[in-house]
Parts: sequence; C-alpha cells; structure tokens
Amino acid sequence: MLKGISFFLSLISFISVNAQIKSPEQFLGYKPGTHFTPHWKVVDYFRQVAANASSMVKLQQYGETNEGRPLMVAFVSTSENIQNLENIRKNNLRLANQSLDTPGSHREAASENTPVIVWLSYNVHGNEASSTEASMMVLYALVDPSNTKAKDWLKNTVVVIDPCINPDGRDRYVNWFNTIVGKESNPSLNAREHDEPWPGGRTNHYNFDLNRDWAWQTKIESQQRMKLYNEWLPQIHVDYHEQGINNPYYFAPAAQPYHEVITQWQRDFQVTIGRNHAKYFDQNGWLYFTKEEFDLYYPSYGDTYPVYNGAIGMTYEQAGNGASGLAVMQDDGDTLTLVDRATHHYTTSLSTIEISSQNADKLIKEFHKFFNDAVTTGVGDYKSYIIKNLPGDKERIRSFLQLLDRNKIAYSAAKSGTGSGYNYNTRKTENFSMDGNDILVSAVQPRSTLIKVLFDPNSKLVDSVTYDITAWSVPYVYGLTAYATKQILSSAGPWEQAIKTTQDATSNYGFILPWKGKHQRRLA
Repeated sequence: MLKGISFFLSLISFISVNAQIKSPEQFLGYKPGTHFTPHWKVVDYFRQVAANASSMVKLQQYGETNEGRPLMVAFVSTSENIQNLENIRKNNLRLANQSLDTPGSHREAASENTPVIVWLSYNVHGNEASSTEASMMVLYALVDPSNTKAKDWLKNTVVVIDPCINPDGRDRYVNWFNTIVGKESNPSLNAREHDEPWPGGRTNHYNFDLNRDWAWQTKIESQQRMKLYNEWLPQIHVDYHEQGINNPYYFAPAAQPYHEVITQWQRDFQVTIGRNHAKYFDQNGWLYFTKEEFDLYYPSYGDTYPVYNGAIGMTYEQAGNGASGLAVMQDDGDTLTLVDRATHHYTTSLSTIEISSQNADKLIKEFHKFFNDAVTTGVGDYKSYIIKNLPGDKERIRSFLQLLDRNKIAYSAAKSGTGSGYNYNTRKTENFSMDGNDILVSAVQPRSTLIKVLFDPNSKLVDSVTYDITAWSVPYVYGLTAYATKQILSSAGPWEQAIKTTQDATSNYGFILPWKGKHQRRLA
C-alpha cells in the first residue's frame, strides 16, 4: 500500500513539474522564427527548461565570450542517465583509451553498454541565425512529456545542445536587424533589412571566423569549448550553418575529397544519416542535396575535427544567412521565412538523434575500435615525429606545444640516439640525431588520426577542388626542424623546457635584442 502511495505521489510530482515546462512560444511570447531572439533570452529559455525539467536536463556554462555573454551546453537524457552523467563521461573516455583513472590505482575496463553521445552545435556564424531558434525547439521536443518517441531515443542517448557557439556575432546581427525591421518584414532584397552592414555578424568580437578554429584554438570561445568537447568526445557531432538564399538544404554525405584517414564506417554512416533526413524532407516536399560542395578535408572545421577524433562529424546547411531576415524573396518567386529555416534545422536535429539512437550499439563499438586501432598500430606509415629543440626556437616550441596540449596530443623527451626519416626542410629521407632536449610525438596513441592529419607533410587529394586550404602541416606552420620516421622511437620520459638563469649586473650599457615572440621576458 505504501509503495503504491509513494509511486502515486512521485507521478503527481512528475506531472506537476513537467506541466511547468514552457514551450519556446509560451516563454518567448511568439512562435520561433517570427522574430529573432536575443542571446540573453535564449539563455533564459534554457535555464527555464533546466529548472523545470532538472531530472532530464543539466545545464553547464563552459565559458564566456569577449563581450561577457555566457557560453553553455545542455545535457539532455533520461533521469537515470543524467544522474549517471559523470560516469558516462568517464566511461566514454575509457572507450577512447584516454582514461582519467589515477596512475597506480585500479583501472576500470571500458564498457560498450553505454549511451551514445550526440552533440549538436548551433550558430557558429552569428548571422546564420536560424539554428539558435531551432535549438530551443529541439530542447523542448526532448523534454516534452507528450513526446514518446523522444523518451525512447533518450534511453540510450545523451544529447548535448550548444545553442550558440558565437553569441557576440549573433547579437551583433540580431540587434542590428531588430532595430531596422518594420512592423512587417519586407521580403524584397532591395529592403534595408537585407543589407547587413560591415562587419556583419558572421565573426566573433575580433572579427575572427570561429568555424576555422577547431584545431588551432586561437580564440577564447574555441579554447573554452574545445576543453569541454575533449572531455566528452561524442560519437556524433553536427555543425549547423546557412548558405545562399536560393540553395536547397544540404546534409550528409559530404562531397569529395574525403581525407584518406576517414574510416569506411564513418563514410557509410554519413549515408545512413542522410537517408534518414531525406525521408522527412521527402514527406514534406522540401528540397535538399548531398555531396555536391562541402567536403571532409581541412582539419579545423566542426565536421572534420570530430571525424579525426572518432566521431561522425557533419555540416548541415540551410538557405539563409544575413541577407534573409525574417523573410526573403528567392529567385524562383518563393518566399523563404525564418520559420522555414528553423523548422528545417529542427527536423534534421531530431532525425540525427533518432538514427543515432537506433544505431547506438554500432556507433559505440566503432568508436571503441577507432581508438583501439590508434593505440595498437597507430594511423599511417609514420610512427614517430621528432621536433628538434634548436637555439632560437624557444617561442616556436612554446606555441607548438600549446597546440598539442589543447588537442590532447601526448609528447615526451626523445631518447638520445640516431634515426632515419623524412626531413621536413629538405623533403628527403635522411639520418638524424636526437637527445633529451628534442621532442618526440608518437603516432601510437589515442589521437593518432589527428596527429597524422596535422603532421602529414603531403596530404593526399582525390579531387583538385576543395572547400578550403590544402596544406597545414604543423612543422611548417611553426617553422620547426622536424623528422617523420617509420620507426617506433623510445621515450626518455616527460619533456621539460630547460630554463637558463642569468645574473643581473649594474652596467652603463644597454642591449638591443632580436624579437622572438610575445612571451619573451628576459635575456636567456
């Protein structure tokens, strides 16, 4: 009897709490897509949902923009998964052979009986603003008590929603638009609301394109986001964008060239996801395309970087951008609205979650295999990279190691001896010597795929037409003397920069020193 009463009271409590969850329209006072929502109001909506659906949603602020706007993600799943969220994260890192277990302590084995992690990143380009509107719709769909399909998906899925990667750029666009639009929007491209002034909302506070910064992490938004991303390493990642106003919707599979390291499973599952999206677009009579333009090559995008770290990474592109406003006339005479744009992104978001849930076991298994292969044999022909620590390279080495640290790439001191390998400067195979001051980066480690992509002196191309640059090999980027060898070289332990000390002396003389980097503080 007491158990029955307890269950009844719990049920009443659940219904009461969830009845307080407001839809985006109820909270905002307008249907999503009929107005552009300022970032602060998006944040307030996510906080409202998290407060009233706390058993299913965990909100985490991971940083702050240059203009002080919060950067945050929402973790959404069943109450059981949310309660176990930290254990799910740790187990996921064990699957990636990046365990956080204390050295010398009992190391738990990775379990493949775990939820799949689906990470959805919205609005990296601020004036491609429809996806943030969609993010609120997606959040509500997942916690809506009447959405039984979503409840089934979340049993084996943890969804991570980043509603806006670039709040500063978004608000630059949204605030401008909201100050000049009339009571009714004007779809004519001749109207002022379709002529966004320079610099536009695409970039961050410093007018930098965050969409190119995933690997390099030069900007504060990227540094804060990637720290969290690399603490989770999802199996699925989607990067939401907008393109020209006359284009159909784009989703996976991507165009060639695919980088050679991309596995057959990653290629095949892009097709699987695309077919699931196509099913819904066909039902609604929405136009779409695949493959044609957006490739998987340059490593610092929101689709390629996740791919090189074991995920299925994808870009989705909706017609729109800063020229669209709330409604815009297309060349064929149709009117494209913000409601349309947000609805399309909402649809692919839920479709992504659905197909990932249906294939969760396979996604986890292939993710585990990806990292097991990395630590067993490494990826590519080159098994070790030696970076020479030469006089005058202190600042170059500092910046180079900062890149490795941010991408969780392990390195150590080289063991004194000789080797034979590819000289990046002469581009020939040569003998070389090394000692404990030199840096060894082994390719046989969890981030082996990313290492090959970043260090490869000559990345292979299967198509001469690419969406972005085709060369980025980091020894050349940092101007370092380096060798790539097919040998597995031994480590001499942790690498540490030798520190030279100097004695200050009273003198009537001054010194002019060559500039070697922003961290130069003293004569050393």
